[in-house]
Amino acid sequence: MGHSVTFPSNGGTCDGYLATADGPGVLVIQEWWGLVPHIEEVVDRFAAAGFTALAPDLYHGAKTTEPDGAGKLMMAMNMGQAAKDMSGAIDHLREVTGRDKVGVIGFCMGGGLALVVAAQRPDAVAAVAPFYGLIPWPDAQPDWSALTARVRGHYAELDEYFTPELARGLEEQLQSLGKDATITVHPDVQHAFFNDQRPEVYDLAAATTAWMATLDLFRSTL
Repeated sequence: MGHSVTFPSNGGTCDGYLATADGPGVLVIQEWWGLVPHIEEVVDRFAAAGFTALAPDLYHGAKTTEPDGAGKLMMAMNMGQAAKDMSGAIDHLREVTGRDKVGVIGFCMGGGLALVVAAQRPDAVAAVAPFYGLIPWPDAQPDWSALTARVRGHYAELDEYFTPELARGLEEQLQSLGKDATITVHPDVQHAFFNDQRPEVYDLAAATTAWMATLDLFRSTL
């Protein structure tokens, strides 16, 4: 359904995977593996649901299936460039759809980046759905006061990386600032429970619940 695209990124360019429909735009941010088939399938699923979705390739062609390699790619990622690429993707979605507001969803590493770009682009991001991802980079902590998007996060009770305690801490921090933020911790599931290409952690019930909630979020805000 989707196809590869190249869009402007602050004086340069970035590649991505775009699937178009008549509805509003959704930015899909990759896990630490790169722009892999699972993320492209998520883009296609949004288009099938009526949205126009774009996943920027934040690793610029690199990808892996090995955790050690993924960790190295994530650590090597230039946060400043990633921010420019995500912002460029938002502008491309706005141009393609003719709408000012977009939604953002991200998974694992991308969940943290979704929160970052929502705080950096309050002019455009109306809703953000981080899936089992926080912000582990000390130099990437956003200015939460700038955040205007509705936040609906989905986290895993058995997550050893981004624990329920950390997720609740984020919820409390955002709510204390008056933000519209709700974190759902799905019981008895592991990190990456939404990734149906990883059968060792995938959970159909939790994935379906989180997906439907995210569609409702974007349909009600965009």
